[in-house]
Amino acid sequence: MTPRPAGHADRHNRGVRTLLLLAVGVVAVSLSGPLMAAAVVPPLAIAFWRNALGTAAIAPAAVTRQRAELRSLTGRRLGLVLASGAVLAVHFATWVTSLTLTSVASATAIVCLQLAWVVCWQLLRGERFGARVVAGLALAFAGVLVVSGVDLTLSTRAVAGDGLALIGGMAAAAYTVIGSRARQSASTTTYTFVCYGSCAVLLALACLVAGQRLGGYPAGQWALLLLITATAQLLGHSVFNHLLATTGPLLVSLALLLEVPGAALLAAVIVHQKPPVTALAGLAVMVAGMALVVAGRRTSRAVPAVEAPVD
Repeated sequence: MTPRPAGHADRHNRGVRTLLLLAVGVVAVSLSGPLMAAAVVPPLAIAFWRNALGTAAIAPAAVTRQRAELRSLTGRRLGLVLASGAVLAVHFATWVTSLTLTSVASATAIVCLQLAWVVCWQLLRGERFGARVVAGLALAFAGVLVVSGVDLTLSTRAVAGDGLALIGGMAAAAYTVIGSRARQSASTTTYTFVCYGSCAVLLALACLVAGQRLGGYPAGQWALLLLITATAQLLGHSVFNHLLATTGPLLVSLALLLEVPGAALLAAVIVHQKPPVTALAGLAVMVAGMALVVAGRRTSRAVPAVEAPVD
């Protein structure tokens, strides 16, 4: 039997490793919605602690390795990073709150329209995309109408949650657009540290204004906050940032679409939410539309930036 060349074995091992990392990344980000829905903590406080704990986790590396860059981050460069932190705060405030009003499946699917909003922004700027991208956008937003129509039959509260998730997706798109410019002059560590930190400060102020307490929770809730931060905020970001560098944006974009069914399945297990069949059909239409956008933009000259998930 002729032995296979070493190069074939290396490619096989890299392929297996990539699939494992994709699985870990998808599960990590899919846990975000269900775990936050399960937490008995005010939504703005959840958003604050996610970013505050995330900032604390990367602070040692930022302060020791990027001290000179942090000091030099002034003027327009600092303004872009702070603007990213501001829209990230809007994203978390609206999306986490939406989880208290509508189902995890609906909120996750609608907020995952982030890429669609980025493409819409580029269309408004006069950039052109192929027919598949435009058809995908139409399909994705048609799916939103289906889901919102189903939620309207359930309660106006659920529709309000859908609306907040929609705003959360727009804010995530703004974070992507602004962040892609900010990262041109700042390292990932510096950008993330300042962005998460400023986001946490704004969310703390929002908690004070809204009267949502930042402490006094049972030990189990603190453990849940740590788990939320460790999975979606740190593990999910780290895995997908690595895959962006090693495999490219197309595979990562397609993998991120799996967050929608992943979150729906995990929500059924963790918080016992089972959306109506019609709503699931709407979610499927949204995912199909986003898949068309991802596939279509691969052949377009105007390729929107791809970021690790912010949820």
